[in-house]
Amino acid sequence: MTDIARIPKAELHVHVEGTFEPELIFAIAARNGIALSYPSVEALRAAYNFTDLQSFLNVYYAGMNVLRTQNDYYDLAIAYLKRAASHGVVHAELFFDPQAHTDRGIAFETVIDGLTRALHDARADLGMTAHLIMCFLRDQSAQSAMATLEAALPYRDRIVAVGLDSAELGNPPSKFQTVFDRARAEGFLTVAHAGEEGPPAYVWEALDLLKVSRVDHGVRSMEDPALVERLRRQRIPLTVCPLSNVKLHVVPDLARHPLKRMLDAGLVATINSDDPAYFGGYIDANFTQTIAALNLTQDEIVTLARNSFEASFIDDALKQRYLAQIDDALAVR
Repeated sequence: MTDIARIPKAELHVHVEGTFEPELIFAIAARNGIALSYPSVEALRAAYNFTDLQSFLNVYYAGMNVLRTQNDYYDLAIAYLKRAASHGVVHAELFFDPQAHTDRGIAFETVIDGLTRALHDARADLGMTAHLIMCFLRDQSAQSAMATLEAALPYRDRIVAVGLDSAELGNPPSKFQTVFDRARAEGFLTVAHAGEEGPPAYVWEALDLLKVSRVDHGVRSMEDPALVERLRRQRIPLTVCPLSNVKLHVVPDLARHPLKRMLDAGLVATINSDDPAYFGGYIDANFTQTIAALNLTQDEIVTLARNSFEASFIDDALKQRYLAQIDDALAVR
């Protein structure tokens, strides 16, 4: 088995709120004097038995309720960044959901100040680069998303892109076309969750209406040959999250995950952890378990690592530097 931690890689699909381990939830709750509805860390972790995306989201939003101060957001982000660095992640692009915090009365500034301080420290202390991607909650209104976008404008230099997440079914990308038009006009790149539980038609909408640079998840794209050909031809990356797909019953098991078929089709697929505290595995586990289940070759593993940098929002010079690190790591075998 290839030593995954030794291969430099980027993680492009991870929700910072989804890295919130039960131990840290309890520690921050105690610091903020908040009583949790679960009696122990073990009881909370036992609740992570999800039947679908919505059942996960119910627990997910309850956990983040303990986040109140800038230091809370810093502690959340730096814990993930340190763990990711130990798994060979040299660049990360973190999603965050401001509506899930501002709706609770937390100032946008509190959230982004804590997160960006963690990114700064990761660069200084870990030699790791990172970006923030601000996501809109698709089960809320387009008006709420637009208000969130406007609140973010004073901090646009800290946010590389906007995205779309949360409950997909019944909330197509087209619902947010006007918001994404405005975001692009303000200089933001765009991404969107599509084709996870939603149909391939949602991926078409994300491409045609939201003008996304990459598709988050996108596993159901494989049901539409014309869509697969477009993704291949235009080299639209897919940020795939294998363990998440199993945990939320998008696929029945890893052995039947479409990732290998994506690579065989020439798609720019990447491996990511999504909400690793809830789905049982950070990027190392996603790599190692998927490699074993799909019998991926060394060349395919390297392709996944290289794809992660190709798909990232870093400049070409830094991409080339990171790609050279992959070659250096392989040469040391």
